[in-house]
Amino acid sequence: MRLLECNDGKFKLAKDLVHNIPRYAILSHTWGPDAEEVTFRDLVDGTGEDKIGYEKIRFCAEQARRNGL
Repeated sequence: MRLLECNDGKFKLAKDLVHNIPRYAILSHTWGPDAEEVTFRDLVDGTGEDKIGYEKIRFCAEQARRNGL
């Protein structure tokens, strides 16, 4: 499992979560055409913000924030 951290509207992969795992939300990983999905490589490289899937990740992050996650 990979966890994303969201800071200032930017996403990055969480590192070394062995202890003190924070509360988190589980999100679906596919929402549309393959070319519009945000991939692991997009997250590592900091790319993909123009893909449709990225907007959905932003939406889910905002909902998680509203839910105190």
